[in-house]
Amino acid sequence: MNIIIVGGGNVGYHLAERLSASNYIVLIEKSVETSKKLAESSNILVIQGDGCNPNVLKQAGVSKADVVAAVTGSDVDNLVVCQIAKEIFKVKRTVAKVNDPKNEKIFYQLGVDVAIGSTTIIAKVIEDEVSWDDIITLFTFKKGNLSIVRVDLPEDSPAINMPMDKIELPPDSAVLAVIRNGDIVVPKSDYVLKEKDEVIAITKMENESTLFRSFIGEVEEEQ
Repeated sequence: MNIIIVGGGNVGYHLAERLSASNYIVLIEKSVETSKKLAESSNILVIQGDGCNPNVLKQAGVSKADVVAAVTGSDVDNLVVCQIAKEIFKVKRTVAKVNDPKNEKIFYQLGVDVAIGSTTIIAKVIEDEVSWDDIITLFTFKKGNLSIVRVDLPEDSPAINMPMDKIELPPDSAVLAVIRNGDIVVPKSDYVLKEKDEVIAITKMENESTLFRSFIGEVEEEQ
């Protein structure tokens, strides 16, 4: 995939390093000093500039990007980057880091495909334990504040070998179906999940991060 990452902080840098093994990565960083350090310490293409500027995104090849991930320390910047990528350049998928959990609902309402409310899930992606396709918002009922999501269970998922009624889900959430070996199952309370199961669930948009953690687990936060 062609992936543009906006934000060269700790999360953005490590995300770029991990994903560069099997994807074409362009990293955009606003700071001149940070950009220089990143360019000298990695083989990733680093562009110094403001990711909120459409011309900078053009320079990074946004018209050919499969994913634009905005992981700066500013929620405003992350939202603007995703909106430009989605609305102007028609990028298929936008991913944003949400620094203030209160803003997560707004991100979804304004069209961001995946808004990550903490660095926990990003860290899982960084460690290659969960790929981009493993965490997908399938459909969002914007008026009803509801999302249908799909989560592919990694090998260390806390939900593996657990019956459905023992899994702690956030409020106003429910598992709609489980896909196993191509078969669709509507799980009963005693249905036991296994590695690589695809779980389809419904939840409120503000509870998505909590729902993901129920099936993916916690990891140490990146600073």
